[in-house]
Amino acid sequence: MKIDYLTPEDAALVEMGRRLARVRKQQGFSQIRLAEEAGVGVATLCRIESGQDGQMASWLKLLKGLRMTAAIDTLLPETFDSPMAEVLFGAKKNQKARVAEPGIRWGDQIE
Repeated sequence: MKIDYLTPEDAALVEMGRRLARVRKQQGFSQIRLAEEAGVGVATLCRIESGQDGQMASWLKLLKGLRMTAAIDTLLPETFDSPMAEVLFGAKKNQKARVAEPGIRWGDQIE
């Protein structure tokens, strides 16, 4: 299942829990071993894998335990290049450049 902005939060949590369980198993971790490695309780890991709400700190610990810290940066990158933001920022910059000189009213500019 693809998670996007239309995905209900509860469905996204269930999907994220499934993905976490899949990665855990692919890396050969039992729930007990990953919980110990990450420093969280087994019950916490079970709740997260079942799609129940989990604290961000628990998710960070689990991703670190799985050696997936790159996923943290992917989730919320330090810098975010948005073409739309660049277009909007460029338009604002151009508007500032078009401010009339003192004593000149719009429509009176000399070309």
